[in-house]
Amino acid sequence: MALKGNKYGTHRVIEPQGVLTQAAYKIDNDMSKQYSNEIVCDVISLNIDSASFTQIKEACNGDDKKIEEMIFSIVNERGKMQNPVTGSGGMFIGKVAYIGEDLKDRDLKVGDKIASLVSLSMTPLKIEKILAIHKDIDRVDVVAKAVLFESAIYAKLPDDMTEALALAALDVAGAPAQARKLPKEGDSVLILGANGKSGVLCGYEAMKAVGPKGNVVGVVRNPSQIPGLMELGVFHKVVLASATEPVAVLEAALEANGGKEYDVSISCVNVENCEMSAILPVRDGGIVYFFSMATSFTKAALGAEGIGKDVMMIVGNGYTKDHAEITLNILRESPKLRALFDKKYV
Repeated sequence: MALKGNKYGTHRVIEPQGVLTQAAYKIDNDMSKQYSNEIVCDVISLNIDSASFTQIKEACNGDDKKIEEMIFSIVNERGKMQNPVTGSGGMFIGKVAYIGEDLKDRDLKVGDKIASLVSLSMTPLKIEKILAIHKDIDRVDVVAKAVLFESAIYAKLPDDMTEALALAALDVAGAPAQARKLPKEGDSVLILGANGKSGVLCGYEAMKAVGPKGNVVGVVRNPSQIPGLMELGVFHKVVLASATEPVAVLEAALEANGGKEYDVSISCVNVENCEMSAILPVRDGGIVYFFSMATSFTKAALGAEGIGKDVMMIVGNGYTKDHAEITLNILRESPKLRALFDKKYV
């Protein structure tokens, strides 16, 4: 008879005791143990968080063998794919292999293909073999097993798009869902990291939210990216500046907004030290949404205090109500974005 586990997975915590699996240094990834309130999946691919994969690539000088060794080392040591430098994880797609008896009433059956919508930083993972490393899209194809707890969220993979396309979009599902609800009609919105997956999806939703009287401005550091982004139609304007240089971002952003500060900024960058570039251009009483897992919330809090900015700062919660369906619907609604994702991320 299967054991009964904790709803939030604390039965899998090895050290330190008393914390949830995301905060734990090491968790139990023994897949021979069966619990009545767990789902076990045969993992097809890992989509590693962009900040995490960027750090791993840099630490390994882009060498595939070293990247493979580092991923194995992290998972073998910690029982999960949680980058010890960034603290972040990612997500997986896989096929359901086991459903505990307590979860039999769910709309799920063995053999269904799903995407996890909880971080790999809290997910028990056992990798048997790494089949391929796709450095340009942060994806790793594997033979592996992973556990979803009773509290975990997931999405069945849709029938109208490929697994790889759905994975690429769902990996950043929290961002466009927030970009839909944070701005209001007529607002000005600044998006850092505008050329990435989350950046273009946020731009699309922000454009719809602010309407014809609003202004959505993207920030990129590569001038060659600007024409393509404007062609996508997901920004009113795109400006050139490095997100690690807040004064340059401020000057370019204000010029693109008639000299006015912004109502909302969204940080989608995957490098460190971009906090002030998201805070500085926003008006008092405005909103700063840090989707990036490269964000230092200490730097953000102290930095805002230091420049006297009274802004609401939102932690990049990867979960927002209906975020999976919102994000997949963007690809259904926008042929240009779907074509971009098919070309760039699949």
